[in-house]
Amino acid sequence: MLTTTALLAAASGLALGLGLIVAIGAQNAFVLRQGLRLEHVAAVVAVCALSDLALIIAGVLGAGTVLSRLPWLIPAVCLGGAAFLLAYGLRAARRALRPAALLPEAAGARVGLLTTVGTGLALTWLNPHVYLDTVVLLGSTASTYGEHRWQFAAGAGLGSIVWFAGLGYGARLLRPVFARPAAWRVLDGVIAVVMALLAVSLVVRGISAV
Repeated sequence: MLTTTALLAAASGLALGLGLIVAIGAQNAFVLRQGLRLEHVAAVVAVCALSDLALIIAGVLGAGTVLSRLPWLIPAVCLGGAAFLLAYGLRAARRALRPAALLPEAAGARVGLLTTVGTGLALTWLNPHVYLDTVVLLGSTASTYGEHRWQFAAGAGLGSIVWFAGLGYGARLLRPVFARPAAWRVLDGVIAVVMALLAVSLVVRGISAV
């Protein structure tokens, strides 16, 4: 039976987990776009949620401490992640210049499952922000709960599952809006700007860590 302290730890993990992921970022933009297209939504939600769970567990087990002892790794990961996010942003910018309406007959242009899963994995595991937030921050915070750190981790993991499932499957409610090419132009334009800003922030972080 869960004690009050354990429930508090789980609630704290849920709140911090949601606080870290409920923001416009690489993962969320990708999940939203796939949800709007009704394209491999279950696979995308599973990839993002399971990846977050793996990173949360790694943080609780002490991976954040290991990362802090390898100072050369942070700038290398930051610069590599910046390059990937910039490339993804350029693709979004290209789509924004040539938007397409979300029509049923457009289903023939679907991207393959393996490509979609690969993109989801890359946007998660090649993004240094994920490690700094999930592994380092969540992991270090979980350690303050002592024997209840796993309840904290469970709360954070539940937050990831609920958020990605809600974002992926709830996006379909916006499909009438995205039946117009202008809406896709705005979405892809925002994604391009966000990816570019994230890439710049990673470059700055990587240079300052040298």
